[in-house]
Amino acid sequence: MLSPSSKFRRIVTTLSWRACGLASLLFLSLTVAHASEGPAPGIEVLLDEHAGELHGKRIGLITNMTGVDRELRSDIDLLAARKDLQLVALFGPEHGVRGDAQAGEHVDSTIDAATGLPVHSLYGAQREPTPEMLQGIDLLLFDIQDIGTRYYTYPYTLAGALRAARRAGIPLWVLDRPDPVGGVQVEGPVLEPDYASFVGMFPIPVRHGMTIGELARLFNDGFGIGAQLQVVPMRGWRREDAEPGGAMAWVPPSPNMPIRDTALVYPGTALFEGTNVSEGRGTTRPFETIGAPFVDAQALAARMNALDLPGVRFRPTWFTPAFSKHAGELCGGVQLHVTDRETFRPFLTGLALVKMLHDDYPQDFEFLPGQPPFFDKLTGNGWIRAAIEQGQSLQDMQARWQPALREFEALRRRYLLY
Repeated sequence: MLSPSSKFRRIVTTLSWRACGLASLLFLSLTVAHASEGPAPGIEVLLDEHAGELHGKRIGLITNMTGVDRELRSDIDLLAARKDLQLVALFGPEHGVRGDAQAGEHVDSTIDAATGLPVHSLYGAQREPTPEMLQGIDLLLFDIQDIGTRYYTYPYTLAGALRAARRAGIPLWVLDRPDPVGGVQVEGPVLEPDYASFVGMFPIPVRHGMTIGELARLFNDGFGIGAQLQVVPMRGWRREDAEPGGAMAWVPPSPNMPIRDTALVYPGTALFEGTNVSEGRGTTRPFETIGAPFVDAQALAARMNALDLPGVRFRPTWFTPAFSKHAGELCGGVQLHVTDRETFRPFLTGLALVKMLHDDYPQDFEFLPGQPPFFDKLTGNGWIRAAIEQGQSLQDMQARWQPALREFEALRRRYLLY
């Protein structure tokens, strides 16, 4: 028989374990609740508030693996499962509807295995929906996560869809998503018309500070596409938020954009795609890792840190890419570590790194050839490459792009939603 004191201890222990269990359940509940907090993407707002407007319409959906709600359910599955809506076709951008193609890889039209719907490729022989693709469609929906940088193909897939929708006389609705690198800062040179391509089609800066829905408004009105456009905005997104994606999970918008931090450095380090230096493709940290077999990692890190660029430090690193440039070769280089998202200037940082490697390794560093060179397509002009080759300072280059950037900022304000 237990003594009164033993009984008391058992009661206290039992209550303590129950309290811990309740606390754990409370913590779990709060954690689950937190996962659904933060901004609601346009797909949720569409189904919550506008589904009735879609009744009786045959819908074509332009999307990829990033088109999900906060519970990571695919737009394709959400729309296909609803008896009151009629999803009739899918359209896939670069990397495909399910994200199974590498950068620049031709994407074929096919049948979606999960739904049996036709999938029309917008990154193969055609970059815009054709009249045949749009036959029998009453409304196009567009839901793809952008990354906030001019040189990325998804905004120009959107532009092509807007042009095709205008020609077909059908409306296009954009389901909005956050700008993952923030919606406040703009940076870099504005694209010049002679350098327009599928990685930069309109006169916007490298870092534009706009959501995909805001870009749609700018393209459609400011640059004269003139489609029947409607943007379904997010609920609860603020462009000044320190964590621009809020609690929304990061779904990689392309195979080499694995985490949100990749998008943060990409406006600058993607410049290396126009050079013979590896931008880290074939490593676990693409665009954060930069280098080549001829680079002295320790020396480069020391020289870059001596520049005291805002919000970033450089760590010497060595890596062997599994594919792409210098595949199978040991490379020396640096990894970028962003220490302050607010003060970090990715384009200026990437440009400084290009200039440093050009100046320190004149016999080895190369801009890749082309007409125009791909580096020029990325910067949106020919003068930055020339300025690097002529030994001009970063400050002089930055001063040269500022007037056009200020003009863009004035235009941009007319199309902001948040």
